Amino acid sequence: MSALFRTKSIEALIEAAERGDRRLKRTLGPWSLTALGLGAVIGSGIFVLTGTAAAGETLSFHSVLHAPVLDLIRHGADAASTIGRPGAGPAVAVSFLLVAIACSFAALCFAELASTIPVAGSSYTYAYATLGELVAWIIGWVLILEYAVSNMAVSVGFSAYLNDILENAFGVRIPAVLSEPMISGGEFTGAWFNLPTLAVLLVLTWILVRGVKESAGANNAMVLVKVGAILLFVIAAGRAVDPAHWRPFAPNGFQGILTGGAIVFFTYIGFDSVSTAAEECRRPQRDLPIGILATLVICALLYTSVALVLTGIADWRTLNNPAPVAGALKALGLDTVRQWVSIGAIVGMLSSLLVYQYGQARIWFAMSRDGLLPKAFSRVHPVHRTPHISTWVAGLAVGIPAGVWDIGTFAELSNIGTLFAFIVVSAGVIVLRKRRPELRRGFRVPWVPWLPLFSIGCCLVLMLSLPLRTWISFLIWMTIGMAVYFGFSRKRSRLASS
Repeated sequence: MSALFRTKSIEALIEAAERGDRRLKRTLGPWSLTALGLGAVIGSGIFVLTGTAAAGETLSFHSVLHAPVLDLIRHGADAASTIGRPGAGPAVAVSFLLVAIACSFAALCFAELASTIPVAGSSYTYAYATLGELVAWIIGWVLILEYAVSNMAVSVGFSAYLNDILENAFGVRIPAVLSEPMISGGEFTGAWFNLPTLAVLLVLTWILVRGVKESAGANNAMVLVKVGAILLFVIAAGRAVDPAHWRPFAPNGFQGILTGGAIVFFTYIGFDSVSTAAEECRRPQRDLPIGILATLVICALLYTSVALVLTGIADWRTLNNPAPVAGALKALGLDTVRQWVSIGAIVGMLSSLLVYQYGQARIWFAMSRDGLLPKAFSRVHPVHRTPHISTWVAGLAVGIPAGVWDIGTFAELSNIGTLFAFIVVSAGVIVLRKRRPELRRGFRVPWVPWLPLFSIGCCLVLMLSLPLRTWISFLIWMTIGMAVYFGFSRKRSRLASS
């Protein structure tokens, strides 16, 4: 049993990363890392979930499987009835700030471990160094799920947005048989394949294989476009703000603010992707903490600004619709701004896809280098110095299923995986402080162990807020992962054979 929890020394992790045949090219600085984080975090969600969190929503749980686990614990099977989630109203801006504070606890833990263990693999690598191989495998398996499912859902959304833009701007529409998933809601749609989802992922994969510098350059350009679209909305629509819309500021009290926070939490997921770039960062001990924390601060400021302006130009009760920002701009007659915001949304999807595909390939690369996945995934391109095989396989592993299934309904799997990884990273800070207090840390989390413990508590509450069906799907994925580990990975682990 003890062999399952053997840790890999930090010195061995760093030595493996510097080995010539598997060494990645170090080209990223703090600004590129921050842009990487913004590329992952800021997607189309800010243009949708802000309105949902402000107006609230009514949820119809057709069975116990759809009810949040926390509600089942409190109320039993009665939680499967139709319930309402009170909206935050204009106080959704406070919801964004509270969530930013909650995420900052996990972000601080990521910053310390990233500056201490500057190796690709993010929370997978941190778990290997602090909690042992079995926990590391679990986290790596969870991260594969998180990145893959998230990008499948985003790529399906990208296909729909692309069709709308092509039709509105050029009068061209991709035939439904080539732009819709084959299976939706468990039923065949009559479509052949959702071609745009695969096409966009293959283009982004090609960019990622060409090199991290080229990938970062493309991401930087896309981040500028979508941040520019957000600022355009804030400035242009800010002139039409009517303070009367902000009264009452918190119509449903603190409960409404907390409920709004639970809804908008998922707009912050992605800052951890900065740590996957540790081996391609020029000065990881300094730059990784800057990239992680700067991402969170900038996102909090942008999100809060959007929330204040949106609830200032429209009655918060009218915002529970698929496109609240676009609808509010249309009502004001700001059609040009609305078009740019739509462009910003689709560019936001592209940059999120790029960063998550980048992170997924690095997880596969790190796990392969440790012997837990097939050896081919850790091969590095002789010219571009990127893990080209794992990058192409990751692109196909996401693009093909996304063309077949409408898996947007499974996006909650990404959220539960992310929260689980946050818990492990927070625990890793406590363990490493106790075991290796002498290590040089480019950044140190204050108030250890209390702050990491608080981070763990916040993540557990949010995990319990997810539906029971998500937990069941998560456990099925974990069962498959255990079968792969004990059937393949454990026997080929480099640590076990050393």
